[in-house]
Amino acid sequence: MAERYYVVREDLLPEGIVKTMHVKEMLQRGEVSTVHEAAERVGLSRSAFYKYKDGIYMLDQMDRERIVTIAMDLDHRSGVLSKVLSLVAASEGNVLTIHQTIPLQGMAGVVISVDTAPMQQPIATLIEALRQQDGVRKVNLTGQG
Repeated sequence: MAERYYVVREDLLPEGIVKTMHVKEMLQRGEVSTVHEAAERVGLSRSAFYKYKDGIYMLDQMDRERIVTIAMDLDHRSGVLSKVLSLVAASEGNVLTIHQTIPLQGMAGVVISVDTAPMQQPIATLIEALRQQDGVRKVNLTGQG
């Protein structure tokens, strides 16, 4: 199933999600130097912050911040990574970084950072296309920003 996104008014969100956004804003503004300090100030556990941090963004940030990080498990076969990169290019995404682990038990972990600014389609469409690609076992959008 493709990831789905919603726009929700802040007063309808659970307290932990709102506080996570406050922690992210404090860190971005430089008011605090650590997650621990910011989470303590707003009354949020660090585990809750790490649970929600990659899934909550201000709507105006989503428009400006167009770099995403995608983690994948790929079969250790010739051409699988090349096909993944071709899918990103065909979607008009620009691969900025690639990190691949040494294959273990026939599987390699790959993390790519992609500039999605030139893309006309939503990132969820690319994620779903990657999931459907032969040799791709797992795909997660792990970060945006």
